[in-house]
Order: sequence, then structure tokens, then C-alpha cells
Amino acid sequence: ITRVSIKNPVFATMVMVGIVVLGLFSYARLRVEQMPEVTLPYVLILTAYPGASPEVIEADVTKPIEYAANTVSGVKRILSNSREGQSQVFVEFRLGTDATRAIQDVRDKIAGVRPGFPRDVKESLIVREQIDENEPTVSLAVLSPTVDLRELTSLTDQTIVKALENIPGVARVRVNGGVTRQILIQIKPSAVTALGIGIDQVMTAIQNANQDVAAGRVTRGANDAVVRVEGKIKDPEQFGRIIVAQQGGGPVYLSQVADVIDGEKEPDSISRINGRPSITIDIQKAQDANVIETGRSVNEALAALKPRLPPDVEVQVVRSQAEQVQRGIDRVKSTI
Repeated sequence: ITRVSIKNPVFATMVMVGIVVLGLFSYARLRVEQMPEVTLPYVLILTAYPGASPEVIEADVTKPIEYAANTVSGVKRILSNSREGQSQVFVEFRLGTDATRAIQDVRDKIAGVRPGFPRDVKESLIVREQIDENEPTVSLAVLSPTVDLRELTSLTDQTIVKALENIPGVARVRVNGGVTRQILIQIKPSAVTALGIGIDQVMTAIQNANQDVAAGRVTRGANDAVVRVEGKIKDPEQFGRIIVAQQGGGPVYLSQVADVIDGEKEPDSISRINGRPSITIDIQKAQDANVIETGRSVNEALAALKPRLPPDVEVQVVRSQAEQVQRGIDRVKSTI
């Protein structure tokens, strides 16, 4: 190589320039991650069974899933947790096992025992555990000194979340600390006892009155139209006019046996920033997306979104994984 380079200096120079250009071209397109991509041989199986006790969950759901998963090749260990309303089965495979094939085998085995589950058991969610899978790329906080959390939640869901979901590289947007509107039906025990009406009658009447019903199909010439009767109740006051029973030749309305309250759903999460109630938004990037580019796109989307928000609503960046990775890259460049 030395002799050829000395005899052909122009050729050697062009080769070196080509290697440098190719290196710069490749460097600009390198993926940037905080941690290396590692495929872990772990599978998590989540199965919901609403209203069931842990004992029932273990006997009817968890045990059959454990037996089915244990027949998959390469299984090293199985751990399970049966709690009220949910079964969790964690399957660990031996190192070197093809994770993609293992997940497909687990899906096939679960599908084989699925017909034996009780009727109310939901479909099993089978996911592959990954490093930093649940780590948000960017965490935001939505605050306002004048707007209450209920209105702030509506604004977040309808405006902010929709704008963030359209960003290239964003895979999931999760909202915490929101307050959701919910119509509450509080039964009057004395009233239902006096009228001899069961709770199941009240529930059935509400379900039947508050649903859209398919009414068939209308054919006109070469065109077919699907007919649907919209029965969803939009005004909370209309719930009180639901007929729950017939007694003494007259109807018994829901307002006679229950109080209808336009309230809020019981919160399952609470978010506070410096002691102030807020709504937090966790943004997760797609698996093949660049973390720095995703973080930069989120900041650009927030800047474009600001004029569309009320002046007293503030969106803060609480934590950005993209900034941490960028600082790490800058330190590497400085060291080099």
C-alpha cells in the first residue's frame, strides 16, 4: 500500500478524500441514543378480568397462562402476579433466544387456552420488555393560574395532545393528572327499597337508554345506506327521565330512585409542579427515531402551538432526554 501511494500520490489523495467524505456522510446519519439498543429475552402478559378477586384471577387466568407459556421452547423462568381485576405473567427466556419468535410462540399458546377463560376476561396484551421502553423522551407540564383542571384537561386532550401526536418520530403521548367529566348515578337506598326496584334493573335501564342502535339498511336504487338510531344521551338532565320500571300503571323515573350528578371521574393520577396542580404529558419516541431530532421537533411544535393557547395557559418542559443526550454528545466532541 505504501509503495502504491508513493508512486500514485493523486490516487492516494483521492482515496483519502473519498474516505473522509464517506465518513462525514455516515456521521451525519448516525442514530443517537442514550443507551445501546438491546433486545431482552423477557415477555410480559397482561390480562384484565374486571371485578374478579385475586383468587379467581389466579385460578381461572394466571395458572392456564403459566402452563401454556411453560411449553414454549427456551423458557428459563416464569413469574406471576394476580391482583384484583388483572393477571400479570412475566416470562424470562434463556439468552440467545430469538425474542421475536418467542413472542409469536407465546401468542399462539395463549390463543390456544383463550377459549377456556371466563366470558368477561379481556384479550391478553403481550409485550416485549425493552430497556428504556417506558422512559419518556420529553415530559411536559400544562399549568394555569385561572383555568381549572377540568377545562385544562379538555384543552390538553383536544389541542395539545393532537398536535404532539402528529410530530414525526413520536410513538405515544400519555397524559397524567387530568380530570375527566363523568355522569355519576347515586342510588337512593330508601327509594329503591320502597319501590321494590333492584339495582340491576336500574343498570339495565341506563344501558338500554344510553346507546346507539343499528336500525338496518336502506336500499335506494344502486345505493345502500346504513341506518343508525343515535341514542347516546348528551344532556345530563335527560338521565333523570329514563324509565327504570313500571308500577301502578305509571312509570318510575331514574330521578325518583337516584341522584344524577354532572361530576368528575375519580382520578387515578395526580400531578403537581412546585406544589401547583398541573397536567403532565409524557412523550415517547418511536423505536427507530432519533432522540435529538424528536426533542427538537417537540420544541418546535410547542412554539407553533403557543399562539393557539389561552394567554394564561403555560406549557413547560419538565424533562428532556434529548437535551441530556445532546449534552453528552457535546462533551464527547469536546474531548475529541
